[in-house]
Amino acid sequence: MVQPMPLTAFAVRASADEGDGESGGQNQVGVATKTRAKPKKPSQFKVLMLNDDYTPMEFVVLVLKRFFNMDLEQATRVMLHVHQKGVGVCGIFPYEIAETKVNQVMDFAKQNQHPLQCTLEKA
Repeated sequence: MVQPMPLTAFAVRASADEGDGESGGQNQVGVATKTRAKPKKPSQFKVLMLNDDYTPMEFVVLVLKRFFNMDLEQATRVMLHVHQKGVGVCGIFPYEIAETKVNQVMDFAKQNQHPLQCTLEKA
């Protein structure tokens, strides 16, 4: 995480011969400040798995373990939730990671000839 930069000040002295003619030959001091905006956290997205009547439960558990780093117990719990409720959250990630995971799951399901659907939505 990027730490915000502290407020910094720079004193600038203008000599009489560098002035704009309005100084009357007197030294002037100006302060220039520079602030940095605090970076905001990236938006988070839920990766959702949708239930279907054709993809085997074992395959869903394999996907959850492989692409979402779940252990067998957690993957089984999520798979049963998807099976019973029709949809379940696999994880919450920044957009690019969520999009990559959705694509990985969809490609893997297609390669294995399963109609498993995975999508994302803003958390």
